[in-house]
Amino acid sequence: GAMLTGFELMSAMCLELVTRHYPQLRYPFDRPHPQVVLLELSDSESAEHARATFETLMEAAFEAGIVADAVVAESVQQSRDFWNLREHIPLAQVEEGKNIKHDIAVPISRVGDFIASTDAQLQAAFPGVRMVTFGHLGDGNLHYNVSPPAGQDHDAFLAHQDAINRIVHDSVHAYDGSISAEHGLGQLKREENRRYKSEVELAMMRAIKQALDPLGLMNPGKVV
Repeated sequence: GAMLTGFELMSAMCLELVTRHYPQLRYPFDRPHPQVVLLELSDSESAEHARATFETLMEAAFEAGIVADAVVAESVQQSRDFWNLREHIPLAQVEEGKNIKHDIAVPISRVGDFIASTDAQLQAAFPGVRMVTFGHLGDGNLHYNVSPPAGQDHDAFLAHQDAINRIVHDSVHAYDGSISAEHGLGQLKREENRRYKSEVELAMMRAIKQALDPLGLMNPGKVV
């Protein structure tokens, strides 16, 4: 049967950066959309069965008003082209310049509300900032990165990192999420972790650390 094997979110700014810095990669829609999802189905029966499943899903999504447009890959090459858009986002960010990165997770059902709320808070505090939001929507993991307004000095913008981190992390916490998703806490987020975790949660983390590493030899000074 058909299985969902890819479910990636990309904000409009992601695709703008990619197509500007890598013009050989083409935007697949006729007009911009605030958010785009790259959805991939794999099927043990046949490509035709996967396509029929996808079309049934899209029909229901259009009728519910939760999808505005869709493009279906007609070949392996077109599928690769779609994935190239997603995979070039980090590269396009490097080309664009420095930004303030966040590796976060929120419950899947709250991702949309989190993005809308946090985007609005950041725009109110720092007008013109550009949100480069992408990630594995299937498990709620997001790279929620904040680029300076167009034309602003990137190094000067980094002076706002603590204030921007506070807005983003407070919002993540308000939406029952985690300030560290794929890449761990390390040293940089250790104090932030203490800010958002309860004393019970921190005590449990320390107990696990003590049980597994009683001499404190493994990665000392990290996480807790």
